[in-house]
Amino acid sequence: MAGRNHLQLREIPLSRVAPLSRSTTGPRHLHTRPHRHLLEDRISTQHREIQSLLLDNHRHAATRCIKTRSLSVTARPLRHLSTLAAGVKAERDNQIREVYQRSLKLDAELRSIDAMSAELVQVRTDVQKITLQRQDMTAQLKDMNSEIVKAKRETQQVGVIKEEIEIVQQEIQGGRSAIEYEKKTWAFNLEQEKVLDKNRILLVREIEKLRTELANAEKRARAAAASGNPSPGYGRNYGSAEVRYGGSSYPDPNGLHHVRIGGVILLLHFHLEQCLMATMTLHIDEFLSP
Repeated sequence: MAGRNHLQLREIPLSRVAPLSRSTTGPRHLHTRPHRHLLEDRISTQHREIQSLLLDNHRHAATRCIKTRSLSVTARPLRHLSTLAAGVKAERDNQIREVYQRSLKLDAELRSIDAMSAELVQVRTDVQKITLQRQDMTAQLKDMNSEIVKAKRETQQVGVIKEEIEIVQQEIQGGRSAIEYEKKTWAFNLEQEKVLDKNRILLVREIEKLRTELANAEKRARAAAASGNPSPGYGRNYGSAEVRYGGSSYPDPNGLHHVRIGGVILLLHFHLEQCLMATMTLHIDEFLSP
């Protein structure tokens, strides 16, 4: 680094100085010869100045190198200090933030304390009101106790009234039971009446059917009797006087059949009535049984 921007110190030999041209030795330039020494002096002076400038440049380069090194040496603690300063600043910012948050919390707590103080005032007012109400209720309780004592004295006569009420309730319950029994009996009788009506209708229909069948049987019997017993004989047609077919000498079986059907109808009617009576008796016994 010391060699950067630094010219090496060396002397410029005078032999490298450009010699005077030959034209200067000519007859035309004879008047310039006296100035040769002046030029050489000037050149030597400039050479010395150049040497001094080179020395100054070398010194300045060395000084710059030294200063650069010293700056690099001093920059390390500065960087360390800047890092420490950044950490301190961050810590300080955190502390400031914490203090700000604490202040906000304290502000909120102060507001809540103010609200609680207002509530405390309200609670005190309510307590005073409740105390007054308690005094009023105590007075009312005393009045109620006196009224209860009076009521106890009056309730000594309530036992007889309760007994009378119980007797009346029992009578009412018995009346209700009787009414319910009458309702059930009436409903049962109504159902039995409906059943009897249905059975009567069925019986009438059966009797009508039997009567119709009896009438049809009589018609068939009459038709059979008419076809089986003709009044004139067949002898006239055939011309034979010895052999003639007259009326039948056998008894009429259709009349006997008619009598039998009538007896069956009467017997069926009797059995149906007996069944209806037995059914009604059975239902009544089931209803009356506990």
